[in-house]
Parts: sequence; C-alpha cells; structure tokens
Amino acid sequence: MSRTLVVTNDFPPRQGGIQTFVAALLARRPPGSLVVLASDAPGAAAYDAGLPYPVVRRPTAMMLPTPGTARQAAELARRHGCDSAFFGAAAPLGLVAPALRAAGVRHLVGATHGHETGWVALPGSRQMLQRIAGGLDVLTYISEYTRGRLAPALAGRTRLAQLSPGVDVDLFTPAADGADVRRRLGLGEAPVVACVSRLVPRKGQDVLVAGWPQVLARHPDARLLLVGGGPAESALRRAVAARGLEHSVVLTGPVPPADLPGYYAAGDVFAMPCRTRRAGLDVEGLGMVFLEAAACGRPVVAGTSGGAPETVQEGVTGHVVEPRSAEAVAMTIADLLADPARARAMGAAGRAWVEQRWSWTTIAATFDALLDP
Repeated sequence: MSRTLVVTNDFPPRQGGIQTFVAALLARRPPGSLVVLASDAPGAAAYDAGLPYPVVRRPTAMMLPTPGTARQAAELARRHGCDSAFFGAAAPLGLVAPALRAAGVRHLVGATHGHETGWVALPGSRQMLQRIAGGLDVLTYISEYTRGRLAPALAGRTRLAQLSPGVDVDLFTPAADGADVRRRLGLGEAPVVACVSRLVPRKGQDVLVAGWPQVLARHPDARLLLVGGGPAESALRRAVAARGLEHSVVLTGPVPPADLPGYYAAGDVFAMPCRTRRAGLDVEGLGMVFLEAAACGRPVVAGTSGGAPETVQEGVTGHVVEPRSAEAVAMTIADLLADPARARAMGAAGRAWVEQRWSWTTIAATFDALLDP
C-alpha cells in the first residue's frame, strides 16, 4: 500500500477551520495509508491514540521549516516508505519539500486556505509562496476567487487544483432540531434570521444590526440571532442598545461546534453580509457557514467578499447582496421572511447542491485523485 506523509501544524485536538479540514480529509483515507508529523498540543496523546495511523509530534506548539523539522520529516518518509506528501497548510512548512524529495517522496501536494491571498500582495510573503510552490507538484486552492489571486503571483511555478472544505451532511441536515435553541433563547415561534460566525467586522453583523429596524418594519415579531464570540461583541451590543433592539436581537456568545446544527435550524433564513476590508487583505476565502446553513435546508444571504458568492446559486439557494448597504441586506431578508414557501424551496435546493458538490464524500474523492495521480 502506498503511504502519504502529512506535515501539518493544523491538527486536532486543536480546534479551528484548517484543523477540521485536515482531519476530515485524513479520516476518509484508507487505514494504514498515512503517517502524520504535527506540532504538539494539550490532549494530543489521548487524541492520537484513537487514530488508525501513527502521529509523531514535534515538541513545539508551532513547527517551523527548520533543518530539524526537515530531517525528521525525511526520516519518517524513508522509514514508512512514503511516496507522497501533503502539507496541511503549504506555508511555511512546504519549504521542507526538497528534503522529502531527496528522501524518495515522488509527489508533493500543499494546501492553501484563503489567508494566502493577502500574503501574495506583500513582497516578502509572496516570494516565500513562490519558493514553496516551486517545490510542489500541486498547490490547492479553496475557491475560484483565491485561485484568481494566487495564480498571477505564482506564475506557473506549479499546478493549481481546487480542494475546498467539505460539509458533514450527516451532521448539518434539515433534520437538525432548533426547538431547544428557540426555547432556551425565548424565540418562540417568531421568524428568525440567524448568523453563525466569529464576531469580527468582516463578517457584517454590524450591517445586520444597522438594517434590522427595516426588517422589523415589515416583520415586527422577527428576531435576529447572532451566534458566536469575538472582538466585535462589545461594539455590537452597544449598537443594539443604541437602536433599542434588545428585545429582538440575541447575541449568544461562543457555541460548541457540535451544537451548531441546532442554531442553524433555529433560523428561517441565514444571513452573513461579509465584506472585504483593508484593501483586500481581510477577505472571505470561501464561507463554510453558508454551505452548512444550506445543508440544514436554510436559504442563505451572503455578501460579496472573496469566494462567498461561490457558495450561493443566486436566486436558487439564496442571494448575494451588497454588504455595505444595510438597506439592501434588510430588504433581501425581509422579502425572504415574507415568502416562506420560496424560502423553503431555496433551502431544499441548497441541501441538494451541498450533497452533490460540497459533501466530504465528494471532496475526499478529489483529495484521493490529487494524492494518487
């Protein structure tokens, strides 16, 4: 059996989007086909003991592409006969690729995740990405938007291939029950607009709050559910209070990932009007929350930032709106709340599309093809 060496800083039990992405890809590879070199983290030993492949931990919270890391990666590749390698995040660990080639690894794949689109705008990090790309056979991207930003900077140094995150369609499902969330938060039978995301300016919760009075003008009983924590929480609470919206806007604070389906299900519409900031350095690479909401059978309202429009089939699974216009966002949301049958049809179409295009089964097949060309 051919084996793949995975070199990654982003690996459970740490939590995060990239960690989830890497773990989900590896979970669908054949048992015994993997060897992982990862950084250390609290609880790592217990987590690793339950995996069907060996994990070697560097005694550091952050692996860097040092000579020691390169030597250990090469030694693992030789010992386990690895003929392919995967970098969970190509930068910066992809710099050890030459050492793996010297150890006999014939095919090297590295992943990007969205933040690299900002890096290519800066000379130093752009040069590092160019060097990394030159040592790989394939560099993956998560959306056509990120490809469009990466490709000119990398100038053909390697092959680019799409490898997006996937959705667990057995966890995020229309069968998810939002009744408990509605009961605990006092939402009752009110129409609910949900936004599940970290509370940061790019995600657009401030625009939802600014436009909420316009939604209430048409739907006086509606509730806005802002799910998540983050540095913008205090400012959002002040904005809610300043507009006298405390009775209709609920901020939940951080929520455990396993509980998220219930929060999506508690909403009738999902909305996150994400916007690009800082001259393109702060941008949405894709927007998995839109796909998770669609998998739960909810229509989605997305902003125009980065790859977010790629998660919506306009007019079919939801709408893409101008995220800097509170009026446009509010009108789109209010129209969906006014037509529950259309909203349900969009949710059903979104679920079907996620199953066909964005499920982990589909994404894992793509990953297999990239590792075993």
